[in-house]
Amino acid sequence: MVVPKQTYFAVFGSLLALTLLTTGAAFIDMGKWNTVVALVIAATKASLVILFFMHLRWSSSLMRVVMPAVLLWLALLICLTLMDFTSRGWLPVPIGWSAVSESR
Repeated sequence: MVVPKQTYFAVFGSLLALTLLTTGAAFIDMGKWNTVVALVIAATKASLVILFFMHLRWSSSLMRVVMPAVLLWLALLICLTLMDFTSRGWLPVPIGWSAVSESR
């Protein structure tokens, strides 16, 4: 399928606008929402790249099933990593071998 140049220019302009929005949002203190806003903008830019520059919009239905599965798998891996990171403080830090040998 031949995609018109105007589509590519519109997506490119959108990506530039979202990049400027990201830069502008970095200078505004939104508290805990800074990360959320940055991730939403980044996800929007990634979806534009995937849909138009990687031609997912015009791909077969198999690719339309695979891409959400890939994103779900990525989200699962990120959640598992974050669960490991947040649960590290639950157990006490064990004493080292040097402390055991010095006490004898």
